[in-house]
Amino acid sequence: MMTLRQVEVIRAVMVTGTIGGAARLLNVSAPGISRLVKYTEKSLGVRFFQRQNGRYFPTAEARNIFEQINGVYEKMDDLSEIISKIGRGDLSELRIGSVPSISQVMVPRAIERVRRRYPELRIDINILKIEEAVDYLLLGRGDCVAMSYRLEHPGLDFLPLASGELFCIVPAGHELAGCKQVSAAEIIRYPLIGIDPNDPYGRIMAEIFARNKLDYDITIRARFGTTVCALVKAGLGIAVIDQFTVAHGGYPGVELLKIVEPTRFDTYIAVKRGAPLSLHIEHFIECLRSEMRAVGPGKAAPRKPDSRSRKK
Repeated sequence: MMTLRQVEVIRAVMVTGTIGGAARLLNVSAPGISRLVKYTEKSLGVRFFQRQNGRYFPTAEARNIFEQINGVYEKMDDLSEIISKIGRGDLSELRIGSVPSISQVMVPRAIERVRRRYPELRIDINILKIEEAVDYLLLGRGDCVAMSYRLEHPGLDFLPLASGELFCIVPAGHELAGCKQVSAAEIIRYPLIGIDPNDPYGRIMAEIFARNKLDYDITIRARFGTTVCALVKAGLGIAVIDQFTVAHGGYPGVELLKIVEPTRFDTYIAVKRGAPLSLHIEHFIECLRSEMRAVGPGKAAPRKPDSRSRKK
């Protein structure tokens, strides 16, 4: 039986016609090629080449062997091509889900980094409500979901992403615009646009006021942060929003104010328990985690001078 190394050497001599040519092709020494050819012929009892004037010609009895050798190399080339495609992501698909707050800015930034490493990777992105995430994973529709909080479910695992904070957003030109921070007592003095108190961020917002025994009235309620931002930009009120929705200037036309009261929360990547994670999924999670932690608590609010005194 021939080893892959013997197959490689015999083919190199066949292709180049000389020992020296085979040595250059394989980037090894000529004496080593010559010894391996002689050893292979002796051990197999087959004469592969006829030597004439320093050149090597296939013998008649070895031609069938050379055909098989070429077949092996074609398979090797096919294998190399498949490995190359896998490395570029050409044969794979990354299927990710995300709640809206993380999908607005963070997911696109992470995907851009994934695309640099895997330029041919197919990517499918789904924006999901929290209650849709379980079926999305358990029914095999996707590989992972970026979540704004952790569920208790026996079929899912939750990997930590990043911590974040809530901010108060006001439209440009609002009397609070330019202030570095605002308190819950100040927020309730203005028409408040909010999200459902049953939403994870909505619960945190409600706790701010409950903790301080403050009554508040949500004059307009919206499900998603992007809608809330649009309503604030239109001058219909102010709002409390998570920092990931508005990170990196993700929604121009509104200004971010830090909230005095603590509003910290944690985010997660949900995956199906026991399901293996591909390199593409692991890299996406790594990129998303890096992007989100880069704008973690204390890093999202714009740093500009408080040029206007706060109006009471």
